[in-house]
Amino acid sequence: MAWIYLLIGALFEIGWAIGLKLSDGFTQPIYSTITVICIVISFAFFTKSLKVIDVGTGYAVFTGIGAAGTALIGMIFLGDEGGAGKVFFIGLLITGIIGLKMSEKPAEQMQQEG
Repeated sequence: MAWIYLLIGALFEIGWAIGLKLSDGFTQPIYSTITVICIVISFAFFTKSLKVIDVGTGYAVFTGIGAAGTALIGMIFLGDEGGAGKVFFIGLLITGIIGLKMSEKPAEQMQQEG
């Protein structure tokens, strides 16, 4: 369940990162409010996930998903520059995230060892 919490937190991280751009320096009240709500939800789920997941792995996955998702949404919907190189390195980032997830011990195994 911790990995699901981490994923939800990372998705809300994408939301607040995009919200920062749309809020135009917190001058747009609706986008600013949505951004702050996304920040609170994002960190609430991230914090909950860290009860089980190692902080280093959790933070790397959390920020990696956020960075990759934000970059992709920026390119697709917000007119950010893209290109083959950028997409390639986002793919490398996602590969690293998957590798970190696969290298994490199952929660049951961590509980038995601890």
